[in-house]
Amino acid sequence: MKMDIKRFTDNNTQNLKLECDVPEICKVEPCCLGIDEAGRGPVLGPMVYGISYCPVASNDKLKEIGFADSKTLTEEQREELFTKLEEAEEMIGWTVDILSPHYISTSMLKRAKYNLNAISHDTAIGLIQRSIERGVNLTEVYVDTVGPPEKYQEKLSKIFPNLNITVAKKADSIYPIVSAASICAKVARDRATKSWEFTEGEKIKVPEGGFGSGYPADPQTKKFMVDSIDPVFGFPHFVRISWSTAYSAIEKKCVPVHWDDEDDDEPMKKRPKNTPALTSFFKSVAKQIKAKNHVFFKDRCLKSVQSF
Repeated sequence: MKMDIKRFTDNNTQNLKLECDVPEICKVEPCCLGIDEAGRGPVLGPMVYGISYCPVASNDKLKEIGFADSKTLTEEQREELFTKLEEAEEMIGWTVDILSPHYISTSMLKRAKYNLNAISHDTAIGLIQRSIERGVNLTEVYVDTVGPPEKYQEKLSKIFPNLNITVAKKADSIYPIVSAASICAKVARDRATKSWEFTEGEKIKVPEGGFGSGYPADPQTKKFMVDSIDPVFGFPHFVRISWSTAYSAIEKKCVPVHWDDEDDDEPMKKRPKNTPALTSFFKSVAKQIKAKNHVFFKDRCLKSVQSF
């Protein structure tokens, strides 16, 4: 299967998983799998998690293809490498999970917080599990870390005790299979960003020269955010509004909204005189109420010998 992101373009508020057919050799021979992401830090566009897998015995062939640290490559070079990866479909498999900026924002802004580290971990775990379910004969997994590598590795090893898992910083520059995964993730993000359809209307314009890297400090990114913000509706879905950069801009440049309670639709009426306040019914009684004797007892000069 080719990496056709049209389904994501048609509905870019939803996540989308794309995957190639599992090579038959990967169902038989012991395989290694690499995991990396693209677009974790930017305020614009999706975050994409990618995996690639191949037989452990074929790992050296990845070096021959030229997989290296994808951050050092241009977009054109990444596309060329992904084409080579697709041409090696009898040996290498891949999957990408495209997480929309809308999903990222709504997840992070939930009442029960779902932070980016948790999203990243759960996505990686889901991709490993998906590969196993599809019949990949996994024995080794290499992951570019999110957070402390020791804790992340321990977490994954508990979930997948039968796999030999290695979590490392800058794993895409160390392990070719992670480099291949990084290429898959970055190509998917590049394509999703370039073909983004703005459902908010024609007034959203792409700056000349593009969006830039998507990082808040990038001048092109800044220009897009300044030009695209609406004083009432805020930013388009392309912007991760859970990022502090976007949130601060909304606070400063958008019209403030006051949400009234339902009971505030009518002016509060003044409480009638001598009507006790509602809170008074919840106060503890300080003094004990003394019971009065009936007139029958008073007339006969009778008194209680015990107080009740």
